[in-house]
Amino acid sequence: MPVNLTANAISTITGGDVNSKPLVQVLEIKRISTSQERYRLIISDSVASQQAMLATQLNDRVKSGQVRKGSVVQLIEYSCSNVQKRQIIVVLNMETIIPDCDVIGNPQGVTEFDSVAQNPGPADMTSGTVPSIRNNYVGAQNSARTSFGQGINSNFNHQNNSTQTFRPTVQPSYQPPPNYKNHGAIMRNEAPARIIPIAALNPYQGRWAIKARVTAKGDLRRYNNARGDGKVFSFDLLDLDGGEIRVTCFNAVVDRFYDTIEVGKVYVISKGSLKPAQKNFNHLKNEWEIFLEATSSVDLCPDEDSSIPRQQFLFRPISEIESAESNSILDVIGVVVTVNPSVPILRKNGMETLRRILNLKDQSDRSVELTLWGDFCNREGQQLQEMTETGIFPILAVKAGKVNDFSGKSISTISATQLFINPDFLEANTLREWFNCVGKDTASHSISKEFVPGGSKSEIRKNLVQIKDEGLGRSDKPDWITVKATVSFIKTDTFCYTACPLMIGDRQCNKKVTKSGDSRWLCDRCNQDFEECDYRYLLQVQVQDHTGLTWVTAFQETGEEILCCSAKELYMLKYETQDDPRFVEIMRNCLFTEFLFKLKIKEEIYGDEQKVKITVVKAEKVNYSEESKFLFNMISKSRLH
Repeated sequence: MPVNLTANAISTITGGDVNSKPLVQVLEIKRISTSQERYRLIISDSVASQQAMLATQLNDRVKSGQVRKGSVVQLIEYSCSNVQKRQIIVVLNMETIIPDCDVIGNPQGVTEFDSVAQNPGPADMTSGTVPSIRNNYVGAQNSARTSFGQGINSNFNHQNNSTQTFRPTVQPSYQPPPNYKNHGAIMRNEAPARIIPIAALNPYQGRWAIKARVTAKGDLRRYNNARGDGKVFSFDLLDLDGGEIRVTCFNAVVDRFYDTIEVGKVYVISKGSLKPAQKNFNHLKNEWEIFLEATSSVDLCPDEDSSIPRQQFLFRPISEIESAESNSILDVIGVVVTVNPSVPILRKNGMETLRRILNLKDQSDRSVELTLWGDFCNREGQQLQEMTETGIFPILAVKAGKVNDFSGKSISTISATQLFINPDFLEANTLREWFNCVGKDTASHSISKEFVPGGSKSEIRKNLVQIKDEGLGRSDKPDWITVKATVSFIKTDTFCYTACPLMIGDRQCNKKVTKSGDSRWLCDRCNQDFEECDYRYLLQVQVQDHTGLTWVTAFQETGEEILCCSAKELYMLKYETQDDPRFVEIMRNCLFTEFLFKLKIKEEIYGDEQKVKITVVKAEKVNYSEESKFLFNMISKSRLH
């Protein structure tokens, strides 16, 4: 990353200028042996170098590693003093711009600490007075600067240690204080902050500015917590050097900037605070996140910088998604080969949303399911469906898709996801050429169902007795199978639980809640109470086939597939309505119904005991026409063997 130090900074400072706030690099740093801890530096402007001394209030910058050899810093407050015919730059305040960097330029001058720096006299650096230096310091900083000036003088007031006598102190030449008469009030640091790369941001900088393009803007969200109601939104930035960072605004700051920020526009942003990024909700590769405040500045650049890219992708081949961790966020690009219609889904909070599933394939000989949620279904989803229905296979780039591992690996959209149809860049053009020449006529293996020779692992048919006989679920990874079985019994006393409806980022809390008073519910995880809770299935179902029976667990979505109604509706029928016959009717209608159950089987530890847990991933009522075709195919394959 190119870094330009302030030209002629060393000669400007040694010439008496103390207001330029230059950008310099630390070439060397050394602690000097005195009764009080001090640090000596060699700083450079890429052409010249000069010795400097840190004020004691900046010692922590060195100890913490904020300032080290190679650091690029901005000098905010400083002076230059003549000590024993040498000029020493006294650094009173500075900001670290880049913590670590290779040597910039070919600086000439001081290359190592001289003998005076290496062998300071035995005088106590906190003793003595230096009136001539003290007179250079004015205002509220008088005492701090005087103490530091005394230290400099005391450090050099003994050149001949062998005589054990103290010579008179050599006083630097008198420099009159600046004259501010009739100039009005002095405003510190009112000059525009220097624009720095996003990668150089850190929370120890008092003043900074970045210039970047908005690549994504989140929706305005409202929340309620112990401090009351609030609102929040975030947007993502990308700068010329490829650095990315998220910016978040709360409450009154939302009112200032929500309508101002536009995706694709370039802004100069300054006067915000940096805090650690919440990696549960922030997928950007940056350990910091900017929080804008009432004093923050967001200025639109009317002449948009075309050198700042519109978007930055880190595409992963579909074959690599097979080994990606569940819930990880990544970018993927592929050819859309199928698009399913949108279907309404009842969300965990009782609200209805849309879901649409499509399939992508790429040159890695793999395909993957992409699930679109909510507005994505009607926007990009509808456009993609219309294109595929007319024989067009569009290229789709997915920015920030979430990896799921149910029944293999798949991708789904989250609030931060962006979809780009037929984008115009190299990866898309290469993929289009491959598909037209090769990919259109070749089959790809889906990673959305565990692939094994002869078919998908989740499509491997087993009967119930084989689960025990073959020891399924007892290896390091879960086993995925499909069984055709009948529901023979459902426990009705604990078929669901009361759950927290609050959202934690993009996910619902879902932790079990308890009654708080007569009409409110309390969540221990969120430490909040609310009037209405959510109701989620936790079905214990006994299923059987011709070989035996077993117990399986069905959660929210699969519980709805089995019982054909929501958990909340069933809860109200059982507990809020006295002797309502519909509850019993719903349960009875499910019994002896034949399903194709897709099961996940994994051994888990409960207390000190290991048990095999069987979870229903999907429950589909048997389509006897399709089932007949499957059985005929099985017969044909058996004849071939």
